[in-house]
Amino acid sequence: MATDEDLMRAVAAGNGDALERLCHRYERPLYQFLVRHIGDSDAEDLHQETWLRVVRHAPRFDPNRRFSTWLFQIAVNLCRDWHRRPPPMPIDPEIADRAERDTSEAASATIDLERLLRALPEPQRAVVLLRLYHDFSEEDAAEILNCARGTVKSRLHYALERLARTVKTEDTHSQ
Repeated sequence: MATDEDLMRAVAAGNGDALERLCHRYERPLYQFLVRHIGDSDAEDLHQETWLRVVRHAPRFDPNRRFSTWLFQIAVNLCRDWHRRPPPMPIDPEIADRAERDTSEAASATIDLERLLRALPEPQRAVVLLRLYHDFSEEDAAEILNCARGTVKSRLHYALERLARTVKTEDTHSQ
């Protein structure tokens, strides 16, 4: 079985089958990362843009690096750009109320988790997603985020602390 790095060399040479194999390997984890990072609304667009950038920059890929960290670094950069854009137009309150009444408890729990993650500052959210949802090591997360390993550890620590405080505060208010 060819390594990801071997497949990237083939992609750089114009091999479409190699790209298809890489997409198949990383389609789900990359998409899940994007959904957790920015929500469902634009995840598909960023997913496609990530793969377009992989193809466009394939000749510059350094085969001494791990492909997975390079791929997720591209995705993180696209998410940062996405967070900088202006907020969307407000939703009609009647539609929002109707949608809220129609959600099930499972959907509500998912929405709560997504809301909690979105409440984190972007650097902390990225670390939580890479470390806890996608099982990247501290070293890999540091490479993806272009920061020191200690920074990854502190961001994760403060993010978990902040999430715990938020949940505790909300529990106190709901009782």
